[in-house]
Amino acid sequence: MSQQVRFKPQAELAATIPVNVEKVRHPHYGRYLEEFVPGNVFAHPRGFTFLPSQMEAFARTYLQCNPLYLNAEYARAHGFADLVASPQMVFNVVLSLGVQNDSEKAMANLGYYDAQFLQPVYPTDTIRAFTKVMDRKDRGAGKPGIATIRTLGVNQHGAVVLQYERKIMVAGRGDRPATTPLPTGPMAEFPWVEEACVSLPDFPASTPSRLTGPNSWFEDFSVGEIIVHANGRTITDEHLALTYAVGNTHPLHFDRVFSTGLSGKMSGDPIVYGGLVFAWLEGLASRDVSENSVWEMGFTEGYHTQPATTGDTVAALSRVLAIEDAPGELASQVWRRHLSTDWREEHQCGSGFVHAR
Repeated sequence: MSQQVRFKPQAELAATIPVNVEKVRHPHYGRYLEEFVPGNVFAHPRGFTFLPSQMEAFARTYLQCNPLYLNAEYARAHGFADLVASPQMVFNVVLSLGVQNDSEKAMANLGYYDAQFLQPVYPTDTIRAFTKVMDRKDRGAGKPGIATIRTLGVNQHGAVVLQYERKIMVAGRGDRPATTPLPTGPMAEFPWVEEACVSLPDFPASTPSRLTGPNSWFEDFSVGEIIVHANGRTITDEHLALTYAVGNTHPLHFDRVFSTGLSGKMSGDPIVYGGLVFAWLEGLASRDVSENSVWEMGFTEGYHTQPATTGDTVAALSRVLAIEDAPGELASQVWRRHLSTDWREEHQCGSGFVHAR
């Protein structure tokens, strides 16, 4: 049912309303250490509807080679309902939805832990994100503390598609004004899945037609080998727009006035949002590691040990840690098996590494 509303004709008002500088306000977001109260749950604003064009653009921008993220017919032939969103896109979107509440004032992301991709995300799925504060460590007067949080993404049907834990370094509030108000009243539901199971489609009885390269089948891997991936990726100022494309609102990644106004090592050009570096890392490795995978289960740890800025070139190495049969009936066909790798990414301008297992 619709309603018709008639408004008065618009009039220019600015010249007739006096300026009152006492009414100036400065909204700001994120949280200081004291505002991370263990047990609190933050329901993050906005949500994100995955559109097919965005999904394909993300896969191509980050050099993904798995046809599940690029070819809808291939995805359907493997039992999926439609094109599948790259897990790295899901991770980046869910993390970014939480930045306004969780980490817009963070000094550093210390690590991501036990990230689990539990459901496929399809075109037009809408994902919302929630965070629960697990722990807060105060390291003493004048020192930043550490907040441990859990974040999950839930689709429009209430199913958890991704969950992970992370630690962030956050400054104390001191005499600064409060930021995002703490939750009041009943806490939002936080459906963290203990002993989680992955929800996968029924795969076809036979291997579909091959549309992939030759180097990433189960038989191609042996424990202990190190794979040097052929190409690097030079990052340009594109990262400024790509950061906001996934919804990340931390100004360190796209606001030069903010980033150059900082003191110490973080001062200078905007720092590339680390989730994008993760995505490029995985994409650079995908031809040799995951092009033939039917599911990426997650990662146990991920760290940003060195910042990247415009002009840096990232490259990737992989180390095979284990090879094992998939559980249950999935082990009946070779193409349904999985492997474990150790990924490393190195910046051209220094010796630091980002590790994700």
